[in-house]
Amino acid sequence: MKTSGKVGLILIGDELLNGSRQDKHLPAVLAMLQARGLVLAWVRMVGDEYPLLLQTLQETLQTAEIVFSFGGIGATPDDLTRQCAAAALGRRLIRHPQLQAIIERRFGEHAYPNRIRMADLPDGASLIPNPVNQIAGFKVLNHHFVPGFPNMAWPMIEWVLDTHYRHFHDTEPNIDQRWMLENAPESELIPMMEELLITFPEVRLSSLPSTENRFQIDFGLKGKRAAVKPAATWFETRMQTDQVSCARINTEAF
Repeated sequence: MKTSGKVGLILIGDELLNGSRQDKHLPAVLAMLQARGLVLAWVRMVGDEYPLLLQTLQETLQTAEIVFSFGGIGATPDDLTRQCAAAALGRRLIRHPQLQAIIERRFGEHAYPNRIRMADLPDGASLIPNPVNQIAGFKVLNHHFVPGFPNMAWPMIEWVLDTHYRHFHDTEPNIDQRWMLENAPESELIPMMEELLITFPEVRLSSLPSTENRFQIDFGLKGKRAAVKPAATWFETRMQTDQVSCARINTEAF
């Protein structure tokens, strides 16, 4: 399957779901993607539960996104990501010789019998270097598995983006142009929205009615600046024709 250039995240851990630990990866990854002109398409958060994690990976392996999975690649019984990744791919877990050597070099005789389990990866996996403790993550197809620890995971993700996906980097940022519409029932604007998306297929829109003023809408257009600019002109002209009050709020890069 051809990779789309968009990104998906899988955040793994019961501690995220029960609130004992707060996720820090999402804002950090968003900043990395913005710096490279890449877009986050989706995020999934799952606990340390084999059937659910297996199902999640079976589903995400069918997508075209560049996927980063955080956590669960250690050697303790609650670390299930390596096993689930192999099962989702229909591959065996095999001992990766390069990672085996790294673990043996780092821990010596204490690598056995437990730490060495971290070298058991899905057949065909390649390594993602870990600059902190050298215990690598791994890559299979468009999926990339890194530790849950931010100080390890974040430089590993940057390495993946710059090593494997530089051809997707775009120095032109995406922008979000927003307007505040007054005295505009959202339902009456639906035909305009449909026409806008047909006319400008590279642009995405958002329509957020106010919960306090039912005829006030925060309306936005997102995409590359070259695509948003003509769409914005078309939209403002249409609002003027339809006599809808339309005031620009801001333009933000993302």
